[in-house]
Amino acid sequence: FLVDQENRPYFIEVNPRIQVEHTVTEEVTGIDIVQTQIRIAGGATFEEIGLDQSKIEPRGVAIQCRVTTENPERDFAPDTGTISLYRHSAGAGIRMDGVGYTGLTITPYFDSMIVKYIAKGSTFAETVARMKRVLIECRIRGVKTNIPFLLNVLTHPEFESGIVTTGFIDENPQLKKVSESTWDFANDEQSDQRKVGANERLLRYLANLAVNGHPAELGADPTKIIRGSKIDTRKILVPPPREEAPSGGMRKILLEKGPEGYAKAVREHEGLLLMDTTWRDAHQSLLATRMRTKELERCAEYTNAALANAFSLEMWGGATFDVAMRFLHECPWERLESLREKVPDIPFQMLLRGANAVGYTNYPDNVVHKFCKQAQASGIDIFRVFDSLNYLENLQLGVDAAGEAGGFVEGTMSYTGNVADPTKGKYNLEYYVKLADELVAMGVHSLAIKDMAGLLTPAA
Repeated sequence: FLVDQENRPYFIEVNPRIQVEHTVTEEVTGIDIVQTQIRIAGGATFEEIGLDQSKIEPRGVAIQCRVTTENPERDFAPDTGTISLYRHSAGAGIRMDGVGYTGLTITPYFDSMIVKYIAKGSTFAETVARMKRVLIECRIRGVKTNIPFLLNVLTHPEFESGIVTTGFIDENPQLKKVSESTWDFANDEQSDQRKVGANERLLRYLANLAVNGHPAELGADPTKIIRGSKIDTRKILVPPPREEAPSGGMRKILLEKGPEGYAKAVREHEGLLLMDTTWRDAHQSLLATRMRTKELERCAEYTNAALANAFSLEMWGGATFDVAMRFLHECPWERLESLREKVPDIPFQMLLRGANAVGYTNYPDNVVHKFCKQAQASGIDIFRVFDSLNYLENLQLGVDAAGEAGGFVEGTMSYTGNVADPTKGKYNLEYYVKLADELVAMGVHSLAIKDMAGLLTPAA
C-alpha cells in the first residue's frame, strides 16, 4: 500500500512472497524479515521470535535502488552482454545485496537486476546523499544500466523535497533521457554521462587496434598501409649489442655435455645463476600474455647479449601457446623457432603442465611425448615440469616425455603451507623432502620450488 500526506493507506497488491523492497523495512526496524519468515514456517511463535508490534518503532529513513541492466532510453528494455568491470561501492549506512562480478554474462532469459543498494540515514536528505554517492562510485561497465536514470531521480528537486506521486516519472519524461545527463558532482568524469567510462572505452579500442589491427569491416585496407618508412620512431633504450664473436653462453655447455653435464656444471658453479621469465610469466601475469612475436624479436639480440650467462630464459609453454593461437593469431611453433635463431646462447626453457602439456585437460601419453619431442627439436632446452597439486602421475608423464625428447628436466614442487610451522597440516617439511626424493627418483636433472602464492617466508 501507499500512504498519502494525511496518512491514509491505499491498497496496491498482495504477494505470497517477500517483496524485493523488504530491505527498506529491515533497515528501519532492525528485523531480519527473511529469517523471521523461515522461523515462523518452522513453527516458531511471535513470542519465541521476540516480535511485539507495539514495540516495533521505525528509526531513520531507508531508500533502496535496484540496479538493473536496462536501457532507460529504450523504455527500460533489457541489455545483454558481458560485464567488463564490476566494482561495488560501500560506506557508512550502506547495504548491498547482489551477485554481480567482472566477467558475468547478462542474458535475456532472467531478471535484469544485478544488485540492490540500500542506504540508511537519520534524515531523508542524508539518506538521499548517501545513495547518490554510492551510485556515483559504483562501477559497472560493458552493459547499459539504469544508474544514470536513478541519479536523475535522486537529483530532481521534487524528489529531493520528499514529495512525489506515482505519476512522477510520467510527468518528468526527461528523467529517462540519460545519454546527455549531467550532475553537479565533484568528480568531473562522473558528472557527465558522456564521459562515464570514456577512458576505458578508449583504452579498449587502442588495445584492440594494437593486437588485431584496424577491422576490415570498417573499411580498413592493409594494402594501403605505407611500409618501409625511413624515419625510425622507436626509442632505443639500450645500445646495440657489441659485434664480437659470441661465446656460446651457458647453452654451449648444455649442447656439448648434455643435460647431465649441464646439471653438474650448475652444481659446481660458485656464483648465482638466474632464470629469467620476462618472455613468459612476466607478460602472462601483467599483460595477459599479449606480447607478440615481433615485439620479442626486437629485443632478442639485446637479450642474448645480456643473459648469455644465465641459467635459462623461460619463454614458452604455460599460456603462451594457447594465447598465441587464440588471441594473437600467431603460430607458437614459429615464435619458438624464430626466437631460437635470434637467441643462440641462452638455454630456452618452457613450462610443461605434466600430463596437460600446454593445455587445460589431460592428453594421451603419446601426444605429450610427441609434443615434447617437437618442442626440443624446435629449440626448447629445459622443461620445467609441474602439477598444481603435485600429483605424481601427472608429473611422471611430463618428466618421462621431456627426458625421452633429450631435454633437461626440472622437476617442480608447488609450494603451499608453511614448512617452518610443523602444526600447519600435511604440507610440512617432511612432505616436501619426500616429494623431492620422488622427483629425483623419476630422473629429473634439477629441482624447483614454485611459490605461486608468495607463501615461502625467509624462515621457511
